Amino acid sequence: MSSSLKPLLVAPLRVGLRLTAGVRESLSRLYFHALLAAQLKRDLPASVVVTGRVEVHGTGHVSVGCDSLLYPGVYLETQGSAAIRFGEGVVLSRGVHVVAMAGVTVGEGSMVGEYTSIRDANHGRAEGLTLRDAGHTAKPIAIGRQVWVGRGVTILGGVTVGDGATIGANAVVTRDVAAGAVVGGVPAVELRRETPPPSPSSVARG
Repeated sequence: MSSSLKPLLVAPLRVGLRLTAGVRESLSRLYFHALLAAQLKRDLPASVVVTGRVEVHGTGHVSVGCDSLLYPGVYLETQGSAAIRFGEGVVLSRGVHVVAMAGVTVGEGSMVGEYTSIRDANHGRAEGLTLRDAGHTAKPIAIGRQVWVGRGVTILGGVTVGDGATIGANAVVTRDVAAGAVVGGVPAVELRRETPPPSPSSVARG
């Protein structure tokens, strides 16, 4: 394409793309919502916003609460009888990996930063077997309500994170985190304690 012709074609194309941006975005989200819904064993609420492709592997036993937001590159895997359960209003940022062989729950309103790994299983070792064939050991992970998980965090099997906790970027969480705690580091340690958010029932009574 000649340098003189290119500007003549780019200008109207740019205008057309700007005018149709909203429609194209809506159609894209509709497509990715339908694609995710087709991979799950449980209904995906219409209020869930899916902004890009979500990979689903294994059994498809994943439930997503209303008004949740999923960014592109999220990876969800369930094996055996395990399930992944996200409460209402959960945000999963780009590249989040969640793998459940025992079970993973993420409570209402929690936000998970980019490229975080939440995996409830570890490879085992057995004499005479390769690492690949030695199986796994798995313990459930439970993350409470209104938890902020920073970018690049790793949460290991058997961990419970209390309501309102904050996990700093790149932390490796190997043990339970108290409600309202702010933790960081490798392995993660408590840095300070804040007041956890009230429960929905107490807000309703107030």
